[in-house]
Amino acid sequence: MKTYDLAVIGAGLAGLHFAQSAAEFGCRTLLVDRKDDVGRHVHTSGIFVRKTIEDFAIGEGCLGPWVRDVVLHSPRRRVVTLQAPAGEFRVGRMARLYREKLSNATAGGVAWRNRTHFVTTESDAAGSIITLRNGGREYRIRAHLVVGADGASSRVAQALGLDENREWIVGVEDVFESAARSVTPVLHCFVDPRLAPGYIAWVVVDGEEVHVGVGGYANEFDPARALSEFYAVAADTIGGLLGTRIERRAGRIPVGGILQRIGAKRGLLVGDAAGAPSPLTAGGLDACYRLSQYAAGVAFSALNGDQHAITRSYRGDRFRARFISRRWMRKAMAAVRNRNIIEAAFAALSTPSLRGLAWHIFFSRASFPNIAQDASLSDAPRSSLFA
Repeated sequence: MKTYDLAVIGAGLAGLHFAQSAAEFGCRTLLVDRKDDVGRHVHTSGIFVRKTIEDFAIGEGCLGPWVRDVVLHSPRRRVVTLQAPAGEFRVGRMARLYREKLSNATAGGVAWRNRTHFVTTESDAAGSIITLRNGGREYRIRAHLVVGADGASSRVAQALGLDENREWIVGVEDVFESAARSVTPVLHCFVDPRLAPGYIAWVVVDGEEVHVGVGGYANEFDPARALSEFYAVAADTIGGLLGTRIERRAGRIPVGGILQRIGAKRGLLVGDAAGAPSPLTAGGLDACYRLSQYAAGVAFSALNGDQHAITRSYRGDRFRARFISRRWMRKAMAAVRNRNIIEAAFAALSTPSLRGLAWHIFFSRASFPNIAQDASLSDAPRSSLFA
């Protein structure tokens, strides 16, 4: 039976970044995913904020042009335009990014197993025995720690007895080649509970690609039908811009905030499995990078003799306090279904205070806590990863 320090279940962005970071420590790491190609069937729309791009090495070829303009649309199509002093967003070319990160991880020594499903895990004297399935064949490996990077409905969380996400939205998005290259990059957000209950519909145009999507609470709408209806609503915005469709993306996004119990003696959770996306915006890429990198450092400490590194330092309550206001705003967004109230809110955006709040939501440099630089959050032994 093969033995690893770490078995990472799921090769989305969280799993890929964790595996790459763990390899930099010299950890013997196995990365598995049920997909044949990590670049296929990507779930996220992939909007990166400036702070993430500045703090992490993301290949220039994996990012689209900078976007600085945001246009908000009310249910009756009242328009509010916000503009940052410089570009604040770039849309990731996610398939390219995933493949690049996998290449970097395997070059660093990570063992990769595609078309492989996680079945279960059981306690072992050295950590865990993990049952995996490839095709019709099941086999077992041993790992000191199991890392759940397997999405909003995490089977690893269930197996380890950790917390599970209970609140999420679902989204569906079409990605097109842009038929017009000489356009000003812009993010359009449509706030309409009939189209997107509890969230938004969006169009992102960056001169290379066009992303058209809707999101909301699954028990309140049919995402595919809502997307079809949204094309008619957004016709003036996307007219003449849509070239060849590249792909359709869909998936769940947890919006209940980071979970309390995300780590145990035998393993931990990262990314969507840990509830890392913002409760307000559902943005998860910055949290994905920061939490995965921190988790790799905590796992390294645990593997090197600090038996309580995970249970002491890797707890959701160390992060949740930072997101109290976002969780309350999520509750407000979930509750508002009256279009007249939304129209009144748009009218109020002409006041400096509310316009400033909207500007802050879209352009604030706040992100998932940078644990490495925050003494109030970090008491785990540090390593070169945090230098």
